[in-house]
Amino acid sequence: MSPKDVVIRYVEAVRTGDLAVIRDSFAADATWEYPGETPWSKVWAGRDAIVDDFLGGAGARFVPGSMVIALVNVLADGDQVVAEWTSDAVTVDGTEYHNRCLGVFGVRDGRITSVREYADTQHTARVLFSDPLPTDNS
Repeated sequence: MSPKDVVIRYVEAVRTGDLAVIRDSFAADATWEYPGETPWSKVWAGRDAIVDDFLGGAGARFVPGSMVIALVNVLADGDQVVAEWTSDAVTVDGTEYHNRCLGVFGVRDGRITSVREYADTQHTARVLFSDPLPTDNS
């Protein structure tokens, strides 16, 4: 699978909720950097932290089945892939969430090794963390 196909497969798995493919998409030592000043803003290190804590923590804030992910564009150059997507959902408190995201993915040996995500983190903070859950930002 090409690096571009790896990223498309991952985004499609997020869209359909295929946890096995999501987990399989990441190298064991992958990192995900989320910007800004939200409780999620840090570098998430390791597949388990990315899938269980970061992505799983995000999922817990939305009404199950309300998340709609749409892949807008994907560009690849060697092992680096840039993907743009939209995320729309309803939070567990009934607030609508709409964000446009861009990720710079590093891919090696058929697995995602790194992600630098860019999104409207002020919107994320306002909609998802107006009453934040306790987190460890270490």
